[in-house]
Amino acid sequence: MHIIDTALARRASEDNPIQLAIVGAGFMSQGVCNQVAHAVPGMDVAVVVARRPQQARDALAYAGHDEIRNVSTTAELDAAIAANVPAVTDDHTVVTGSAAIDAMVEATGAVEYGARVTTDFIKAGIHVILMNAELDGTVGSILRHRADEAGIIVSGCDGDQPGVQANLLRFVKSIGLTPMVAGNIKGLQDRFRNPTTQEGFAKQWGQNVFMVTSFADGTKVSFEQAIVANGYGMSVPKRGMTGNDWPEHIDQATELYDIDSLRETGPIVDYVVGAKPGPGIYVFASHDDPKQQHYLNLYKLGTGPLYSFYAPYHLCHFEVPLSVARAVIFDDPVLQPNGGPNVDVITMAKTDLKAGTELDRLGGYHTYGEAENHSVQQAERLLPQGLAEGCVLTRDVKVDQAISYDDIAVPAGRLADELRAEQDELFG
Repeated sequence: MHIIDTALARRASEDNPIQLAIVGAGFMSQGVCNQVAHAVPGMDVAVVVARRPQQARDALAYAGHDEIRNVSTTAELDAAIAANVPAVTDDHTVVTGSAAIDAMVEATGAVEYGARVTTDFIKAGIHVILMNAELDGTVGSILRHRADEAGIIVSGCDGDQPGVQANLLRFVKSIGLTPMVAGNIKGLQDRFRNPTTQEGFAKQWGQNVFMVTSFADGTKVSFEQAIVANGYGMSVPKRGMTGNDWPEHIDQATELYDIDSLRETGPIVDYVVGAKPGPGIYVFASHDDPKQQHYLNLYKLGTGPLYSFYAPYHLCHFEVPLSVARAVIFDDPVLQPNGGPNVDVITMAKTDLKAGTELDRLGGYHTYGEAENHSVQQAERLLPQGLAEGCVLTRDVKVDQAISYDDIAVPAGRLADELRAEQDELFG
């Protein structure tokens, strides 16, 4: 952090701010715009891309910008950047054509649209920071492969729970411990929640009701833990993870895990519901050196064999600009797949579904996502949750049944399906 703020201060003093594009103009995008405007010297939001441009204007106005330009060409965007005026467009290719843009934050939560936008930014040689765990958890490995070939970074972000876990995992490894469990602390888990049950909460906080539902029904935590697993070579202990209710302090949750089993299977991702302090994250790690075990006990981490490290909060949009600076200035990604996927998010029926049903979007009425080991997903031909929207059932499916490719017809012409096939072919 101290390296990043010093580097950003230097960019500000040199009048050479990082020029940031944001794709998406929802709740998180609005927060990032405000954070950059008021708390991040050395960085400007140059342009917001949204399919509804007025929403993008509202996000910039929320951040206090009085003058905002609508642009439809790269030349118009470059002129706005030169005048230090933020811009709005509904065409992301206006942005990919500009040599002035340093990085893009993908904040849509949409898989197909996000895939199209992200691949175009990669081709343009512009760093990409994903606030879109759904995209990352579906085709993240092939996006990282393409980014490597283009010489740029595609990365998850600081602030949201996967990035906070990644930073803590990195710290724990740096002081000589071996991470065995990376976990997410949730306040609620009910796979049958839907947009009707979550409507009031979404309105209270000004959030998208489908996104809020994905938090409640377990889809979001599945994607979040999948991308942590894919970045750090971890697996899930069973389909859906363990997900224990744990009303006590997270330090005491080490007793939920058996060190011998973890050593046999390798490190895992998981979550608990209701632990204190929350909502945060945890890493449980081991150390084999008796001398260091003595010091860890002295420093109040107990006698092991698992030592508890945790963060009691995650601050989402507040930290996203740090991810941008890490990529642009230091070539330092927050979280990326380490090769092919270890864990996928598969599609589960939220209710009895009839043949002919066109599956609705993530956080909807039809399906929820569960984390599953990639080897199982491949062997059983299970439908990735990120690709479920728009698929049509060709047979009846019972509630809580995993939906496979044998159960559906896939819409034609989707880039996300092409990327997934490319990823499967490359990584097996």
